[in-house]
Amino acid sequence: MRFSLKAGERIFINGAVLTVSQKVTLSLLNDARFLLESHVLQVSEATTPMRQLYFVVQSILINPQEADKVMGAFRKLHESLVSITIDEETRTSLDKVGELVAADRTFEALKVIRTLFEPIARTAAPAEAAAVQAA
Repeated sequence: MRFSLKAGERIFINGAVLTVSQKVTLSLLNDARFLLESHVLQVSEATTPMRQLYFVVQSILINPQEADKVMGAFRKLHESLVSITIDEETRTSLDKVGELVAADRTFEALKVIRTLFEPIARTAAPAEAAAVQAA
């Protein structure tokens, strides 16, 4: 895997945060868990249930040492979203996310979740959506 970073940009690799002082091209020569800064969601941006799910999966990817602790939060939120989702395409995508996370393919799960970033009101009944956001 090869990618370029701009000066000051960060990358998260296997739980470590790296920053570069000048433009650089990196090559990862073995399997590593990484996330570019542009794909990192800050806690303040996790304003919808789908974004909260992304944040939880991101936490599993960025900090693999804590993955077991975070997995409970993932399961609870994921199950809640699946149970209230009325759109079949969204439900299928959520099922895929569950499979990917279970298979330890969190980066791919994040890509699927990003396609679902939209108001929860489009995928669930309003009262149910409010219940998930409160959870």
